[in-house]
Amino acid sequence: MGRTGSVPLRTCVGCRVREAKGDLRRLVAGADGRPRFDPTGRAPGRGAYVHARPDCIRQAIRRNTLARALRVRADTGWAASLVDELGSLTPAMEGLH
Repeated sequence: MGRTGSVPLRTCVGCRVREAKGDLRRLVAGADGRPRFDPTGRAPGRGAYVHARPDCIRQAIRRNTLARALRVRADTGWAASLVDELGSLTPAMEGLH
C-alpha cells in the first residue's frame, strides 16, 4: 500500500506563486555570497525557490526578494549568471524529480 500524504509546497521568490517543491528550483548562497542552483536540493545553507524561468529569476533579483530570502547582499550581476546557469542545468535537472 502506497503512502498518501501532502505534497510539500514552496513559494517562488520571483512571482510569489506557491507550487509543489519538485516544480521549483532551489538556490543557495555559496561561500562567496553568490546564489547558486542546488540541483540535489540538499546543499547546506539557506535556500530559496524559484521557477525554472528567466523572468522569475530576474523578477526575484529586481524586487530584491532573492537576496532577502538568502540573507546576502544583492548584486546586479546575478541575473545574467543565474539565467545562464539555469540554461545549462535545466535538461539535467528534469530527471531529478
